[in-house]
Amino acid sequence: MRFETTIQRPVETSGVGLHHGVKVSIRILPAPAGAGIVFIRTDLSNFAIPASWRHVARVSYATSLMRQGVLISTTEHLLSVLFSMGIDNAYIEIDNLEVPILDGSGEPFVKLIEQAGLRTYKKRKRFMRIRREVSVEANGKAISILPSEKFELTCNIFFDHPLVGHQSMECELTPEFYASEIAPARTFGFNHELNAMRNMGLIRGASLDNAVCFDQEGVMNPGGLRFADECCRHKVLDLIGDLALIGKPLIGRVIAERAGHAMHAALVARIMADPSLYEIVHYEQLELRHAHALVS
Repeated sequence: MRFETTIQRPVETSGVGLHHGVKVSIRILPAPAGAGIVFIRTDLSNFAIPASWRHVARVSYATSLMRQGVLISTTEHLLSVLFSMGIDNAYIEIDNLEVPILDGSGEPFVKLIEQAGLRTYKKRKRFMRIRREVSVEANGKAISILPSEKFELTCNIFFDHPLVGHQSMECELTPEFYASEIAPARTFGFNHELNAMRNMGLIRGASLDNAVCFDQEGVMNPGGLRFADECCRHKVLDLIGDLALIGKPLIGRVIAERAGHAMHAALVARIMADPSLYEIVHYEQLELRHAHALVS
């Protein structure tokens, strides 16, 4: 897509927050070219918090943004959808501190964006193209991004459960692939961890309607899994949502090995701290570079 986009018309939904358990409504509205994605706390005098790596506040079990003490929690699912569906600019009005979890996946947000429609501006879209490898490693986990001519993702996970274990997914991100293969994957957890998480003030809004829960032998949700590797697909969804905080479409190959929100945020911070690691290009420059690569 050569030019910046927004949505054609406002759309809205409501639900509860996964971790805080609060009732919340959001309304996604068109925004002008160059605005980016901006959350607006309508319950706090329309206080604005841009969806930017500069405002990352908490990265434990979810990614939260904070500006001047004002919080927006669990942003990753909605940002993942907006990024993957090619939405560059939008205002997100929200009347509480946490984005609603809905069914635990990105699919309801995809349907909202499809309902809203797409509007294209005349301003050329700017991409961030990775020039050199960047890596973050800790405690047997790692994430890196390498130069590429497109946006590719490889995600490997391991959880000690008979229905999860080692899972891997490799893909080139397109809106069509995302909508059908990644967005429907739900957030997940394990029954033996629930009490500890609740004691930490987390998952107060969780239920089998908005999360997959595994007990010792299987899946507690009556409908079972949507994909055999639903856990890995949801980790890809989360990863995209965290990378979206860079604020531009990415051109590079991301490889995540058992990484989570904190490691995603560390990778973004490392990229943004060193401008020599990337270049900002327009679509025509990407096409030209790709053509040269094919010839050579």
